[in-house]
Amino acid sequence: MEDRDAGPNSFRDLTLAQFVGRLASAEPVPGGGSAAAVAASIGAALLTMVASLSIGREKFAEHAATLEAAQGAGRALSDRFLTLADQDAAAFATYAAALRRPRATDGERVERSRAIAAAAVTATEIPAACVEACLDLAYALESIAGRSNPNASSDLVVGALLADAAAQAAAANVMINLPAVADQGWAGETSARVVEVLAAVGDLARQTRETVGSGHPRPPLRPDGR
Repeated sequence: MEDRDAGPNSFRDLTLAQFVGRLASAEPVPGGGSAAAVAASIGAALLTMVASLSIGREKFAEHAATLEAAQGAGRALSDRFLTLADQDAAAFATYAAALRRPRATDGERVERSRAIAAAAVTATEIPAACVEACLDLAYALESIAGRSNPNASSDLVVGALLADAAAQAAAANVMINLPAVADQGWAGETSARVVEVLAAVGDLARQTRETVGSGHPRPPLRPDGR
């Protein structure tokens, strides 16, 4: 779906070559946070593809509900990650502007510190949201491993690897910004949550790879998600 909040400079409007060219430039944005979100968006697109290649086939009819849910999740997450890519760039730009604020007087230094602390919160929240979204992606990918077209199983593994890598990359941006946050209690909670989610994403990615590697089909997903 199209993001209605995407502005004229949205990364979603660039060609792949243009986005890579911007990453390679000396400009600070886009940077690693946006790259992580774009990588995750590609992983979500692979989820949608594998589900789409399986829906409507008699062999996978018993998994229809799971596959349709995964297809919808993939589309929504692809869009979500592209939005996060734009938001990450905007958050870093605000943080960089706070760093450039004048500090010649005591008052200016106080205001600069406040601006940096406030900008650091947003610059932390955006990649943290990316980590959380990667968990949603990892769950959806794992749910159709062994329940989808085996001819696209390697694409499912690539999606899982991208989800894991993107989560780790986004987490790195979270951790580097936390020291600048004024509320270190919040920073500690955020750090603990990110570590927890990273472990879950990594575990799901591993399970996806192992299930695909086994080559064995799985029974339908139970109502409790197992």
